[in-house]
Amino acid sequence: MHTYQAAENALENKVILITGAGDGIGRVAALTYAKHGATVILLGKTTQKLECVYDEIVAAGCPKPAIVPLDLKGATKQHYRDLAATIEQQFGKLDGLLNNASILGALGPLEHFCVSTFENIMKVNVTAQAMITKYLFPVMRKSPSASIVFTSSGVGRQGREFWGAYAISKFATEGMMQTWAAEVGKTNIRINCINPGATRTGMRATAYPGEDKDKLKTPEELMPTYLYLMSDDSAEVNGQSLDAQPK
Repeated sequence: MHTYQAAENALENKVILITGAGDGIGRVAALTYAKHGATVILLGKTTQKLECVYDEIVAAGCPKPAIVPLDLKGATKQHYRDLAATIEQQFGKLDGLLNNASILGALGPLEHFCVSTFENIMKVNVTAQAMITKYLFPVMRKSPSASIVFTSSGVGRQGREFWGAYAISKFATEGMMQTWAAEVGKTNIRINCINPGATRTGMRATAYPGEDKDKLKTPEELMPTYLYLMSDDSAEVNGQSLDAQPK
């Protein structure tokens, strides 16, 4: 899907929610979806960052987005219930959900993991994503063709030393996607994963502080795969874990 070319109106009339939309891949995905016609809902913990993305989208002449400030670490089921109710009331449906928000935590030997850090990573990377998906399911059923995309990682497919709780959370993400995809079967909802690979983001810089970032792909270069899974061209794709970068 690295060479996929979406039509300019590929996402026209679609409503897509992006978590972690304030920066990195989430920001670029939001801008890209909006430029292809989608009304995007920007969810993140830092209002100022979301407002900057909002302004970029409006300045580009794209459909007016919505902002949802929410820290997934502290979110409760009532937050997700309210989110689903608001989306249904304002838009009548939800066509896409990009579960992009994740936290890295601290890298190091698994034997020495910090319990509170481990719990926070699981809350944001696994529990929050399961809950937001669960509570948005009813409003996604109102879409003629809905796509849910989870963000995976290479360390969620093959264990690697020192990636600790983050790697475990991504193994869980892959399993959650596969389980949910098997349950939806041939319905109007499809569920897949994207592994972004090594990308020029703040999280990558934290994990590899000595790396030459100029040698990494930018989030913009990954967008063909992100567009493909949100467009109707992927209507028959379900239960797959796609790489956003060629091997």
